[in-house]
Amino acid sequence: MLEHGGRLREAARRYGLPPDAWLDLSTGINPHAWPVPELPARCWQRLPEDDDGLEAAARECYGAPQVLPVAGSQAAIQALPRLRPPGRVGVLHPGYAEHAHAWEAAGHQVARLPAECLEQKLNTLDVLVLIHPNNPTGARFPTATLLDWHARLAARGGWLLVDEAFMDPTPEHSLAPFSDRPGLIVLRSLGKFFGLAGARAGFVCAGRPLLERLAELLGPWTLTGPSRYVATAALRDPGWQAAMRQRLPGEAARLRALLTEHGLPPAGGCALFQWSPTPRASALQDALAQEGIWVRRFDDPCALRFGLPGGKTDWMRLADALAAATEAGVTP
Repeated sequence: MLEHGGRLREAARRYGLPPDAWLDLSTGINPHAWPVPELPARCWQRLPEDDDGLEAAARECYGAPQVLPVAGSQAAIQALPRLRPPGRVGVLHPGYAEHAHAWEAAGHQVARLPAECLEQKLNTLDVLVLIHPNNPTGARFPTATLLDWHARLAARGGWLLVDEAFMDPTPEHSLAPFSDRPGLIVLRSLGKFFGLAGARAGFVCAGRPLLERLAELLGPWTLTGPSRYVATAALRDPGWQAAMRQRLPGEAARLRALLTEHGLPPAGGCALFQWSPTPRASALQDALAQEGIWVRRFDDPCALRFGLPGGKTDWMRLADALAAATEAGVTP
């Protein structure tokens, strides 16, 4: 399996620090998670039911005409390539590696494309896969451009698949409201903005015919009862969402400033993470790990992704660790 952020227990074993001693900034998950209430016993005692209000809550929150709940967007990422015959697929690079991996595993010919090549290569593709905003670079595309690309692909039976795992802080840029158009598929997740990665709750926004095919492939009860209950309540909490959309940009700006101060100016990012290219990514990841701070390293190109610290102590720990790395000559 591919390497991802998290894997904190593995880091703990490698560096000899217990898991609860770490500050994990490797995942891009909101450190201010939606507050999960006590769950009623029926969530555990009964099989999940489709008419519990979850789909309606997701449609209202995302502005999507139709949605299908799935066990995290990862479930859809793995299943969607099996709904098309083998073809030519372009995947934004660098980007979330599971997309290319899943399409290749299903027998498709995959081209990993930098953002500046997408327009040029579009007419050679049957499917274009984007992460928007991109993970890890934070790259964005105008809505008009995305809809134009979709129309050109759909005219020949193609797909535009847009993974919006980090879109919740900026819903005005989402393609979910347009997702009933044939050939347009939008993925959403509660893992990042809501900080509920452990719930493994995600949604596919698309036209009804495609969602019915995908549901048939995935089978019944793709989402647990407790996850459905929590997801419904979180999606129906616009007050919390609005407050978080005000809070996160300021924290992202604070993180950009801190990294820049220590010679790691971000080249991209979003409200939930910052992406700093550096030829010393491996050495700096190791130096921070020695201080009990875990960040995500990328090798192509060499870069580090920093998630948001939580409270005051976490910010101080990161600042002190970066200062120590600078003093030791690890950062520029």
